[in-house]
Amino acid sequence: MLITLCTVCATLMQALDQTIANVALPYMQGSLSASYDEITWVLTSYITAAAIMTAPVGWLAARFGRKYLYITCLIGFTGASVLCGAAQSLSQVVIFRIVQGMFGAALVPLSQSTMMDIYPMEKRGQAMAIWGMGVMIGPILGPTLGGYLTEMYNWRFVFYINIPFGIMATLGLILFMPRSHPNFNMKFDWIGFGVLSLGIGALQMMLDRGQDQDWFSSREIIIEGVLGGLGVYLFIVHMLTGEKPFIPPAIFRNGNFASGLMMMFAAGTVLVSSSSLMAPWLQNLANYPVETAGLIMAPRGMGTMCAMMIGGRLAGAVDPRKLMGFGITLLIGSIWEMTSWTPDVAQSRIVGTIIVQGAGLGFLFIPLQVIAFATLPAQYRTDGASLFSLSRNIGAAIGVSVTSFMLAHNTQALHAEIGASVTPFNRALQNGGAAEHAWNPATHHGAALLDMVINRQAQITAFADDYKMMIFTTIPALLLLFFMRRPRTAVAKPAPGEAHAAMD
Repeated sequence: MLITLCTVCATLMQALDQTIANVALPYMQGSLSASYDEITWVLTSYITAAAIMTAPVGWLAARFGRKYLYITCLIGFTGASVLCGAAQSLSQVVIFRIVQGMFGAALVPLSQSTMMDIYPMEKRGQAMAIWGMGVMIGPILGPTLGGYLTEMYNWRFVFYINIPFGIMATLGLILFMPRSHPNFNMKFDWIGFGVLSLGIGALQMMLDRGQDQDWFSSREIIIEGVLGGLGVYLFIVHMLTGEKPFIPPAIFRNGNFASGLMMMFAAGTVLVSSSSLMAPWLQNLANYPVETAGLIMAPRGMGTMCAMMIGGRLAGAVDPRKLMGFGITLLIGSIWEMTSWTPDVAQSRIVGTIIVQGAGLGFLFIPLQVIAFATLPAQYRTDGASLFSLSRNIGAAIGVSVTSFMLAHNTQALHAEIGASVTPFNRALQNGGAAEHAWNPATHHGAALLDMVINRQAQITAFADDYKMMIFTTIPALLLLFFMRRPRTAVAKPAPGEAHAAMD
């Protein structure tokens, strides 16, 4: 139980830091005298460093021992959090965030693989439910907690909050986690890591900066896209043809795991992008205050937690594929409901919908972990957990970038389309109609009010279009269920002679 508490603390810290700094950026921008483009590096530096360092976690755990790597990463992450809070310039914050991302990348996969090992198969669903609360609740509560700390104290406490959790988790793992057995004879695949780092880093930068740089009309984005595609291609070729790549290709031969990896990618696109759309919708269209908007979004986490606890208990008795199908159906239904929202929608309807959405993610997440790792040999669990984290992060990055881009693009296009109907021949704008409502485009005041109304209608439709797009990207996930097999009650034994591909 104490090991479980420590792993959940470590997971929650890493998951919170992905989003907790978002609402503090305006305060940091003023404090550090940075421009808007410059302050976004506080986010992109952490995300990029974490994405690059996620892939080799399996090799590092086998080489240095899971316990020692886990403790080292916790100490490094906590120390980097202190440095981020004490930073006096933007360059210092960015450097310390890179260090924080490098150490934080291993926390989630190490936590997941540790929970897999300390719980038997019949209790693994409940264990994943407890662990998954940190992964799923962190990004949801991050903006709310970050806004509260920044408003009540200072933006530096967004980073200082990691200190007590980091100290408690580190001491707990030192005292109670079983001793590891390092293998110092392993050699690192520098070529594979180099090309994968190039691919992930370039693609992450392209996704983070694409919206600001007008995507492929910018030379920077074109270069990042080419380098990203080249890096991923070279990594795949090297993994399939190299003698001892640090990610063993045999891991992808497991049908459940390969399908689960794609399912996790789809879940990642919805997990973060739906909440990133929800916040501006509540504040900009529905005109809720920041504090109220945060409270309205909080029940989503409650739905996730309840569904995880229920799904964790049912995972051993019910076919996990049925639970996953139920979760995806809830998710699609909740998003479909959001396509009909207007700014005057009742608050109770909003809360009810996001609770259902959170429940859908909870019912999907836990059975997915169980079915994907049930037949995976034990020596591949840390590698598998690393790939799951990487898949979720890349899915989240793509989901946020695409939905943000489509929202901005569709708002402009719909504004032009609606504005084209604003002519003197439109009866709604003739005297007796528009004049009485102060929408007379012949005056500066009337033109400004009319433009606000047009822009508001364009945004409402653009948000609905984004939600429709999310539905069409989620439906194909149902097809992956047909490629999965229900796991046996007993834990699958590793095939004879199988070993980590990076070993000598």
